[in-house]
Amino acid sequence: MAEIQPKRTRDAQATRRALLDAAASLFAERGFERATVRDIAARAGVNQALLFRYFGSKKALFGEVLARNGREQLETTAPEGLLEAALRGMLLSDDARRGDRSLDAFLRSTGGSDEVATAGRLLGDEYARVLATLSNQDDKGLRADLVLSWLLGIGLMRVVVGKEPLASADPDEICGLVLGAARTLLEGLAAPVPPSSS
Repeated sequence: MAEIQPKRTRDAQATRRALLDAAASLFAERGFERATVRDIAARAGVNQALLFRYFGSKKALFGEVLARNGREQLETTAPEGLLEAALRGMLLSDDARRGDRSLDAFLRSTGGSDEVATAGRLLGDEYARVLATLSNQDDKGLRADLVLSWLLGIGLMRVVVGKEPLASADPDEICGLVLGAARTLLEGLAAPVPPSSS
């Protein structure tokens, strides 16, 4: 008589998280176009059918990868500290940023498909909307877009291109310079937080 195997239970949340983590990693390494559904599922240790079950498409998965950390940051950070929080997150070492590869994924995928542009634009619109609240000027939307563009340019040159001296510059020095200059556009920005002495 065959032994009855216990029914395996699937942890949907753990599977979703594994797929998001695998996708974030592969999108950051290869960009949207070159990261395949098969490779994402393999890295997550699941069947690729589960990717479609939980996300519907690679495009939707990419959008969720971008939004996951960005939306959390938007929800938990005061508007006057948002630019510094985003900048400091981007300036972390590769090892320290392992949990959030969304910026890498976006930057390595820019210029690819319409899906990438749409996902990036939606998240960018949310950041710009919050940053615009830091100015009383009539052109506050333009000012917010300029600051956001500068932030993405810094990320591109430091994270993707590895341009020196930016790539190895001290994060506190970068924050001091960028936030000081950005206050000319967004007068409501908080002063940079001094580094902890621990």
